[in-house]
Amino acid sequence: MNQSWAWRITRVVLLACFATFFALPLLALLNFSTKDTISKERTADAWRALFDNPLMSEAIRTSLELAAITTIGMVVLLVPTMVWVRLRVPAATRLVEFLCLLPLTIPALVIVVGLDDVYAWVNYLVNDSALTLAFVYVVLVLPFSYRAIDAALSAIDSTTLAEAARSLGAGWFTVIVRVIVPNIWQGVLNAAFITVALVLGEFTIASLLHYNTLPVAIVQLGKSDAATSMAASLGTLLLAFVLLVLLSLLDRRRHHIGRTS
Repeated sequence: MNQSWAWRITRVVLLACFATFFALPLLALLNFSTKDTISKERTADAWRALFDNPLMSEAIRTSLELAAITTIGMVVLLVPTMVWVRLRVPAATRLVEFLCLLPLTIPALVIVVGLDDVYAWVNYLVNDSALTLAFVYVVLVLPFSYRAIDAALSAIDSTTLAEAARSLGAGWFTVIVRVIVPNIWQGVLNAAFITVALVLGEFTIASLLHYNTLPVAIVQLGKSDAATSMAASLGTLLLAFVLLVLLSLLDRRRHHIGRTS
């Protein structure tokens, strides 16, 4: 009993310490973005400026569109590939893992230098929109998304599920979409959240390629309006938190529907 109470107290203390560690910077951002530097009064001008400033509004829209496109591209590229390799070509698992983890070993500056000529053709053949960054971001999120999906795949017997579905006449598309994916849905959601977080926070490549995304706009705005820049930084963190909560609620709703059905 004493050990149980001691463990509970320790857990509460640790949680309080971690909460304080993460909350203090956020409170500092909120304090700075809502206080007038001259009159020291509370104001919401910095937050209103986020939407009144056309540069910031465009950057927010661009980053959200990039997050959606990159997430869809990651899921479409990675999930079928990993399922197919695990079911049909298990000997290639190490090769796929190596290719997915390779971007971790290459600095962003080197990636930009290598992509400079490639993007010259992309801009010529497609357009010079910032949304073309989705091609690069899909590559950047591969190491993190691979680990999330691989952990979910390792937790199920995908071979048995696939053989059972195939014996009932299901095609490979049905096996992947209606049999395997529902069983690894948590891993896919985790990969999606990691993708969104990376896109909303990536600065180096977008800046060096001269695209106006949210992190680039925050840095540029910080040179002339520090309060609005801090408000944008806090807003980005809150947006990522809201997306995490929504993904968690989506997963809980799916499990609730699965139990009731």
